[in-house]
Amino acid sequence: MLSYILNRIIRMVPQLFLISVLAFILVQLPPGDYLTQYIQNREASGSDVTQEEIARLKNTYGLDKPMYQQYLKWIGNIVTKFDFGYSFQFSRNVSDVIVPRMGMTFFIALLAHLVTWAVALPVGIYIAIKQYSIADYFWTFIGFIGIATPSFLIALVLMYLAVTKLGIQVGGLFSPEYMIAPWSWGKFVNLLEHIWLPAVIVGLSGTGYTIRTLRATMLDELRKQYVMVARSKGLSELSVLIKYPIRIAINPIISAIGWLLVWFFSGGTVVEIVLNLDTAGPALWRSLLGQDMLVAGAYILITGFLYAIGSLVSDLLLAVVDPRVRFGSVEGL
Repeated sequence: MLSYILNRIIRMVPQLFLISVLAFILVQLPPGDYLTQYIQNREASGSDVTQEEIARLKNTYGLDKPMYQQYLKWIGNIVTKFDFGYSFQFSRNVSDVIVPRMGMTFFIALLAHLVTWAVALPVGIYIAIKQYSIADYFWTFIGFIGIATPSFLIALVLMYLAVTKLGIQVGGLFSPEYMIAPWSWGKFVNLLEHIWLPAVIVGLSGTGYTIRTLRATMLDELRKQYVMVARSKGLSELSVLIKYPIRIAINPIISAIGWLLVWFFSGGTVVEIVLNLDTAGPALWRSLLGQDMLVAGAYILITGFLYAIGSLVSDLLLAVVDPRVRFGSVEGL
């Protein structure tokens, strides 16, 4: 097991390097930059910008250097100082802009993941056992709706129902009295009162996918001979399900933790904008509109890092649940 973990961590290093290179290239792809837009806005407002000032600003932010030197400076500051650069759009360091918002976005993604598993696992197992029953048709229909319906549309519908039918005020992460207040138990409770809606909305698509996947894998395992042998030994149906098919059928769900967590993290951007949440998604949107590409690059880099960590967690969980994974890895070393 230790050899498997070390091998998996070593393989993560070049993956993280490639993610950082791609994130920086994506930052450089759009024509122009924030400095160019800043100069154009100054000139449009009647203010002259001298060539000396332009040269000074380019030298200050390293825009006069070759791309590889800009990358080395950018990634070096991130690794050694946790410095993602300076945000022109927000007039402060990128880390001060994106890290607190990333925390809230990650919390929403984590809650969405818990909602998905809490609903999809028992439902997927049940409808596989009760194939072609009314419950099977009902949850299959609900799963297709969750997969096919855009999250922002679900957000608008649930917002309307919450306000008009339940009398619940939605939008934002806190009530006005708690927005600038220091953290306390009351503020945390207020956060939970507001955060359930984005967590449910973001988790619905993942729930539909997980139900469909678990149903298919369970049906495949229930038809195998080892299940019939276990039943012939006189084991109860519950014991047979828990000891054998569920342990195998859940493997694809565990392996999807990595990309599903990142999908929740990045796929909720439009939902966050619709719900007016002070999270990373709206900050990314504003930075893209203003060509503040260092904020966008930090978002892409952190999202890629989360994907790598999520994949590592998925592989480790698979190794714990399924001995074939770690035994195969040991033999291959």
